[in-house]
Amino acid sequence: MATIRSRVLIVLDGLGDLPHPALAGKTPLEAAHTPHLDRLASLGRLGTLEPVRRGVAPESDAGVLSLLGYDPERESPGRGVLEALGAGVKLGPKDVALRLNFATADASGRIVDQRVGRGLSTAESDGLARSLTEADLVGDMGIEARFLATVGHRGVVCLSPREDGALSGEVSNSDPYYERVGRAGHAVKPERAYPREIRPVGSGPEAARTADALNRITARSADLLESHSTNAQRASAGKLVANRILMRDAGGVPSSFPTFQSRHHLAGAAVTEMPVERGIAGLLGLRDIFVGPMGTDVAGGLRHRAEVVRKALLHDPFVYVHLKGPDEPGHDGDAPRKRDVVERLDQYFMGPFLEGLNLDEVLIAVTADHSTPCILKGHSDDPVPLLVAGGTVRPTGAIAHKFSEGTARAGSLGEILGRDLVPMMLADAPSA
Repeated sequence: MATIRSRVLIVLDGLGDLPHPALAGKTPLEAAHTPHLDRLASLGRLGTLEPVRRGVAPESDAGVLSLLGYDPERESPGRGVLEALGAGVKLGPKDVALRLNFATADASGRIVDQRVGRGLSTAESDGLARSLTEADLVGDMGIEARFLATVGHRGVVCLSPREDGALSGEVSNSDPYYERVGRAGHAVKPERAYPREIRPVGSGPEAARTADALNRITARSADLLESHSTNAQRASAGKLVANRILMRDAGGVPSSFPTFQSRHHLAGAAVTEMPVERGIAGLLGLRDIFVGPMGTDVAGGLRHRAEVVRKALLHDPFVYVHLKGPDEPGHDGDAPRKRDVVERLDQYFMGPFLEGLNLDEVLIAVTADHSTPCILKGHSDDPVPLLVAGGTVRPTGAIAHKFSEGTARAGSLGEILGRDLVPMMLADAPSA
């Protein structure tokens, strides 16, 4: 039998789902035509995976850190830090970074769209972010607040003390859709979708000072955004306006962090699209192969990613690739579109990736960083399907002819925790 020369972890963002009436009671994965994933399922073993743990509906960064062998509740520096590092922001040891969303609020301040309808361009976000930075919103507190747009409605805010008086990342979120669980983020469905008051979650004056500064930023930024020329133009065009900011997952850059190689005794690479993935790659010491966000040519973009991963497997013993597609229609509650996205992933990524690949030499794991059920329009704590094939893996028991949530629940791998996945992939004969 050939020796396993490389391993690949394929993360399909938000793949997991629940039965949906628009698909005759099937999940999008169950309803999708996925011949390439199904062939892998028939050759390998299935199971389910808790990305973090039951009771936590993780954000992508927490899910990915767990899948790569880390405990995000204890070890994550915070999504704000990961986004900032991935966007090229230089963070000092006294700085605090938070993930930022531009959002749309009504006249009462209630959030009516946490992503500005997904229609805010990066150029528009950049103009808003530059104006917020130039406004020096908490300069009167001796704190510099820098805003940076990343992709679309997304961005980061970084706080730096200009004088004596430290800051702390031990504060809660203003974003009502996410709560802190340890050092990780947990998705929630708020009863009242208003920006929350940020509070210290750590003791000491540093956390109190940071919370005070962030609350002032929330209030002062609203006036600036309401009158910004970008929003005036969007309103005239009948578009949603970006008149509020939502902040979450504060943290500071760690002085040290265990690399992927030091933890698993194996070098690796990451094929990345978004800043948070680049931040994780940099923090873990993975070789960052940046392909950028998906453009309008989805088929071409997926084929390109398949080619990039195949090339990486020639010299990287471990490759992680993150494909964003299924998450967005999950948030939008569009089960037929999520099914179609899964079919495109199978046709244009899995097909070219598997073509001519010697499965005896490559171990493949396919899973998700979290579930995004269309019926919930958000992340959930449901287990996600897991498929492991190639290398020394052979079917055990009944052969599965479909990769889906149902067949995964009946699979021979049983249920595992996300942080146990890489050690399982490194074993000679993966098992639960």
